[in-house]
Amino acid sequence: QVQLVESGGGWVQAGGSLRLTCLASGRTVDINNMGWYRRAPGKQRELVAIMTRGGSSNYADSAKGRFTISRDNAKNTVYLQMDSLKPEDTAVYYCYARSYDSWWGQGIQVTVSS
Repeated sequence: QVQLVESGGGWVQAGGSLRLTCLASGRTVDINNMGWYRRAPGKQRELVAIMTRGGSSNYADSAKGRFTISRDNAKNTVYLQMDSLKPEDTAVYYCYARSYDSWWGQGIQVTVSS
């Protein structure tokens, strides 16, 4: 089993920045992919960014050029630096990890006001 705990969410004005952090614990040695999804009000959960253990990353088009995912395997932590935030980035952001199974964090609210 893997447990994921997110931190760093909150409220920010449009154009501002936030950094999300997700700490994994438990059977972390098997984790390959770690990343972030989000669910905006009235919408389905969608991929934001994801990174393999080796450092390959993939971003949603909406995140490219504004968000940066990074990972510290030694600390079992994945980060999401979000810059130039827009009101449409308002959502609950979920940490995700995958190995032989997949796990989700509880989610953390990000609110961007115009």
